[in-house]
Amino acid sequence: MDNLNYGIIGNCRTGALVSEDGSIDWLCLPQFDSPSVFASILDEKKGGHFAIKPVNVENIEQQYIKNTNILSTRFTCKEGIFEVQDFMPRYKTDKLKEHYYPPDLIRFFKHIWGEPQFSIEYNPKLEYANHPTGNVVEEKYIKSFTKNGSYDSLYLYTEFDKNDVLNGNPIILTEDNFCLISYHQKLLTQTTERSYLKLQRTKVYWLNWIQRTTSYTRYQEEINRSALALKLLSYQKSGAILAALTTSIPETIGEVRNWDYRFCWIRDASMVVKIMKNLGHNSISRRYLDFIINIMPDKDEKMQIMYGINGEKELTEYELKHLSGYENSKPVRIGNAAYKQKQNDIYGILLDVIYQHYKIHVTSLMHSEELWTIVRNVVKIVQKSWQLPDKGIWEIRNEDKHFTFSKILCWTAIDRALRIAALLNQKKYIQRWLGLRKEIRDDIFKNAWSEKKQAFTQAYDSEELDSSVLLMESYGFIAGSNPKYISTVEAIQKDLEYKGLMFRYKNKDDFGVPRSAFTICNFWLINALIKIGRKEEAQKKFDELLSYSNHLKLFSEDIDFDTKRLLGNFPQAYSHLALIETAILLTEGEKTAEEMLLEFIH
Repeated sequence: MDNLNYGIIGNCRTGALVSEDGSIDWLCLPQFDSPSVFASILDEKKGGHFAIKPVNVENIEQQYIKNTNILSTRFTCKEGIFEVQDFMPRYKTDKLKEHYYPPDLIRFFKHIWGEPQFSIEYNPKLEYANHPTGNVVEEKYIKSFTKNGSYDSLYLYTEFDKNDVLNGNPIILTEDNFCLISYHQKLLTQTTERSYLKLQRTKVYWLNWIQRTTSYTRYQEEINRSALALKLLSYQKSGAILAALTTSIPETIGEVRNWDYRFCWIRDASMVVKIMKNLGHNSISRRYLDFIINIMPDKDEKMQIMYGINGEKELTEYELKHLSGYENSKPVRIGNAAYKQKQNDIYGILLDVIYQHYKIHVTSLMHSEELWTIVRNVVKIVQKSWQLPDKGIWEIRNEDKHFTFSKILCWTAIDRALRIAALLNQKKYIQRWLGLRKEIRDDIFKNAWSEKKQAFTQAYDSEELDSSVLLMESYGFIAGSNPKYISTVEAIQKDLEYKGLMFRYKNKDDFGVPRSAFTICNFWLINALIKIGRKEEAQKKFDELLSYSNHLKLFSEDIDFDTKRLLGNFPQAYSHLALIETAILLTEGEKTAEEMLLEFIH
């Protein structure tokens, strides 16, 4: 597979990737960051998968059932047609009014016409395929288990002949059937009818969820799909939001920029929350702020840039040397050493979200006090650290610099703290913090501006440019009409745009010179062009960029400059939040369908 033509399914506990021909190539159970059950995306031979092999196939089509996270793959064969509808159950239970979201994956085989024939390749490899996996047919299920090493197990329920499933024997489909993979043994008898009921209830859940999404005059389909993908990257239990579903999909084939993204970065998650709030999904925001409150219990505790999805603070990085990697791009990494890094931009991004929360929501007194404590703590940290170099937004591992983006976000932290203090009528803090905000702003204008480049540069005393600096207007640091911002945007576009796509930066880092386009930077440029009045050009670029998504409108972290294939971890929260933001920006000021109808009537 030479592109990430995968669909994501999930239920806010874990998720899976299904290839365009219906093979499950990535699944971790029982939660997002657990060891893999299927990982052929990282090693075709050893990783394990759950594939469907139709006989005399003429066509395979794949799409989501509209406005849901249920993925339908239709197989048209000479002898008949069938669909496989893949999903993970998620809905509210009648009695307890709680979400039902077990570590289960259901493949519903829907008979359409004729007598199509296929075989199943059911090949689980537990624990990242670290140890041999054994399979045994029991009365109610197929049980898979690790033969040595730490014990793990998996259960497959079906009304197909279990020996046929396990041995890959031909199956003729004459009526609906199902396969249910569960991390746990099921207490109730599993039937096709029960799976069908779960399918319908999950469908209703997603339709209701999307119904609450703000509607726009254009790009609604793209906004909805991105919002649905972002929802799948949220972890129900803690409120954490993942950067991506996968680990070690390389930024460039054959290189070593391979990272584990199944964690919660404060930056990425806070940006997702802000966007989801704009779309009307407030529960994600509330749960995320609870996550933040729970991971910062002490007033003097240092804030990390990222945490495990259950709030883990140590994310030790190691390599799975037995796996060959995506298209032989080693290493395959588990854990992420970046958790030890200092990145000063996270404070501004977090306080921006807390400010939005205070502005929009009526918050309980206890919640308000907890958040106000976090605000004051963050200001203390910024006071101590804004003049120090850091690793920056791009997590450059071997060098600390005075990154301009980090400084701008330190200014943002103080600016939002001032606004929150005003909302909460905490006047003594306003006087205290106003001088600090001005000091940081003056410092940036003095040290980050290059007369030679006529732009704000990547770092102090540098002539290198950086796409992240395009965001300075979005955070209210500078006006879009300011000549210095206009010339910065023009300089960054001239320097970093290549074959219609954007580099993050071009200077060497720990691993040499970047060789792929960073997806989010393209959206940032489009946003910046809108802000400086070049909307027509921005519109054209946006439509072009959308054409580089995969067949299901999903984006990864990177795009290859030449082939435009998707690269990097997938699907990427960062890319989809920026897509939504840009789509909204392009449609702002346009009349809604309802407004146009009312005008017509009158």
